[in-house]
Amino acid sequence: MVSSGKESRIYWGKSFNNENLAVKIYLTTSSEFRKGMIKYLAGDPRFKEIPKSTRKLISMWARKEFKNLKLMYNVGVKVPKPISQHENVLIMEFIGDDGMRAPLLKEVELGLNEYEDIFYKVINDVRKIYKYAGLVHGDLSEYNIMVFKGSPYIIDVSQSVKVAHPNSYDLLLRDISNIVNFFRGLGLKTLDIHEVVEYVINGEYEDVGEF
Repeated sequence: MVSSGKESRIYWGKSFNNENLAVKIYLTTSSEFRKGMIKYLAGDPRFKEIPKSTRKLISMWARKEFKNLKLMYNVGVKVPKPISQHENVLIMEFIGDDGMRAPLLKEVELGLNEYEDIFYKVINDVRKIYKYAGLVHGDLSEYNIMVFKGSPYIIDVSQSVKVAHPNSYDLLLRDISNIVNFFRGLGLKTLDIHEVVEYVINGEYEDVGEF
């Protein structure tokens, strides 16, 4: 087992082509988790009916993460490549080497220039997610970004919502606040949080670099 949380467990596996896979199994059936899921499903035009069955709800949650990953991956965002989903099981690309997951952004120790590069890559990916995938991550922080071979990978996208969701702006503002505050805590000078939000929504696209 690679990692375990209250909501799911992730295992390392191999495909028939010997590719490294991450197998994510949603386990939680608590009423608290159910309430947490519903607030991200309600208002999403892709999921008009919320199942009363907890098993069906968790299956929908796994399917939501799979769809979100596909939307992000298809527009060039650094996320694990989605492979397959069935009921409460999601299979995706494994980010790491030989069963050892890549570290989270919170766990790495880098130079300021490296942190600066990662910051701009993350913000530009947030913008791709917003403008081209039509989504907002909804829970982005240093705990939901992996760093692998010098690149940040955004993970845990089950709660991501469509831009049309009534709470999408507030969720985007929270995502940007988390990221900006984290990098400012490392000594990086950044634009104001609202300026970064404005860039994500309306700015011209840049691969990497100051905006």
